[in-house]
Amino acid sequence: MKAVLCKSYGPPESLVLEETASLRPAEGQVVIAVKAAGVNFPDLLMIQNKYQFRPPLPFSPGGEVAGTVKELGTNVANVKVGDRVIASTGFGGFAEEALAPAARCIAFPSNMDFVEASAFVMTYGTSHHALKDRANLKAGETLLVLGAAGGVGLAAVEIGKVMGARVVAAASTQEKVDLCIKRGADAGIVYPTGALDRDAQKKLTDDFKKVLGGDGAHVIYDGVGGDYAEPALRSIAWEGRYLVVGFPAGIPSIPLNLTLLKGCQIVGVFWGAFTARDPKRNQENLAELMSWVRDGKLKPYVSKSYPFSKAAEALNEMAARRVMGKIVLIPG
Repeated sequence: MKAVLCKSYGPPESLVLEETASLRPAEGQVVIAVKAAGVNFPDLLMIQNKYQFRPPLPFSPGGEVAGTVKELGTNVANVKVGDRVIASTGFGGFAEEALAPAARCIAFPSNMDFVEASAFVMTYGTSHHALKDRANLKAGETLLVLGAAGGVGLAAVEIGKVMGARVVAAASTQEKVDLCIKRGADAGIVYPTGALDRDAQKKLTDDFKKVLGGDGAHVIYDGVGGDYAEPALRSIAWEGRYLVVGFPAGIPSIPLNLTLLKGCQIVGVFWGAFTARDPKRNQENLAELMSWVRDGKLKPYVSKSYPFSKAAEALNEMAARRVMGKIVLIPG
């Protein structure tokens, strides 16, 4: 089988596409014939040795795949050969075959194709856990999403609307904001790019407050970090919940006196750890998400598909923060 391999840590250009041996499942595992693999920010960090999880070299990146079950290991009862499944693999997904624990294989509805399925679990799982379990988002509340046109951000926009919130999408271009409004956001704001000095941060706070209106944001979903965090926090409502999701713009420093003045909470979101610590509740969450897919309430937005041979190009697009929604890799 062919696989995109990281043989030494480095930029996306260091990846190679090679023929490798076919996989065999161990106990409790399955081999999946990969039809599509989602591209996520952790894939980029992993090949540069910047992620908290470090698979041994050489390895194939790719933490989520969609395909058909090709072979079963022993003691597997929840799936059978030929089943269409989404699987969270951690790594190993940018290949024609992938190994996955059978317990992490999820059937998906017939109204979802393989490309959409490969773009679903990590982003929608993260955003659902964030808004439901960590923020307790309520119908009628205002949700501000930073980085709203990215994978997790767009999922947060869509899930926020399903949960009955008023959603304000913040992104770096008008094109991205327009996409978010097409996908359900009630309003949007374009924020500046690059480093923000104190005057620019103050103006951004004022801009956030203006578009949010009322008391401000009851929940802030921050998948960006950097210089955007403090202006967003200053626009939070009394007893608001600030969700810490990711840091592509850098890890921010927050004046903690703001939490006192706003009576608000800063809440960490680590979906991967949640799935390991509370697998039963995670399965319940995924079942709810799949029911929303079947009902037509959620539909992943995939802006582009790439062949395995262009894996470096796909990852560089993500590094440059040019991706809207999700991008995926397809064998062949």
